Amino acid sequence: MKSFKYVITDPVGIHARPAQTLVADAKKYASKITIECNGKSAGATSLIKLMSLGIKKDDEITVTVEGDDEEAAAVSFEEFLKANL
Repeated sequence: MKSFKYVITDPVGIHARPAQTLVADAKKYASKITIECNGKSAGATSLIKLMSLGIKKDDEITVTVEGDDEEAAAVSFEEFLKANL
C-alpha cells in the first residue's frame, strides 16, 4: 500500500470537470485508489462519491493506492494531481 498527501490548488477545488478527468485517470490502474478529505473517503473511480467529499481549494487530501500496480499508479496519479488540481 502506498499513500501520499496533496493540497488542492485549483481555485474551485474538485468540481465536475476535473473530477471527471480524475475518475478517468484512476480507472487506468488495476490498483484501488482511495481519496480521503475532512474525515470522509471515496474511491477515485466513483464520480458521485468523489464529488460528495466537497473538496475545496487548500484542502489537504490523502491518496491511498493498493494493488498490483500501486508503485506506478501512485507516482502517475500524483503527477496527474499536480498537473490538474
